[in-house]
Amino acid sequence: MRMAVIRIIAVAATLCAAIAPARAEVRILASPGGQVGPFLDLFDRVRESGERVVIDGPCLSACTLVLSTVPTGRICVTRRAVLGFHGARSIDRRGRMYAEPEASKAVLEAYPAPVRSWISRRGGLTSRMLLLRGRELAAIYPSCR
Repeated sequence: MRMAVIRIIAVAATLCAAIAPARAEVRILASPGGQVGPFLDLFDRVRESGERVVIDGPCLSACTLVLSTVPTGRICVTRRAVLGFHGARSIDRRGRMYAEPEASKAVLEAYPAPVRSWISRRGGLTSRMLLLRGRELAAIYPSCR
């Protein structure tokens, strides 16, 4: 009887551990960005995992898609965090870069409203990099604890 109770407790503890939300975190220390697809895949997995995202350094270009993929309540920033935004662009067969205005519009609309507003007040997504950091960033995202 006692062995059965111990087994039931062990099974219950295992089930509770499996059901409990993840306490892990993903820490972004420095990302220059890159192709959009791999970032969206990564951030989809992070969203599904329940992990918190700590932005603790530069998160530029495609890295900022974390803001539109992971719930805002699971993102925090450190004093070293910097978000860098620019318009979408592609490269043609000859290696020339060109703007993608429709993609830029879609990306802008996917960002949370306070980020969209900040970008819009600075002229929108263009070829110029817009850097969100310091007090302005802390007004949108909480500091990590």
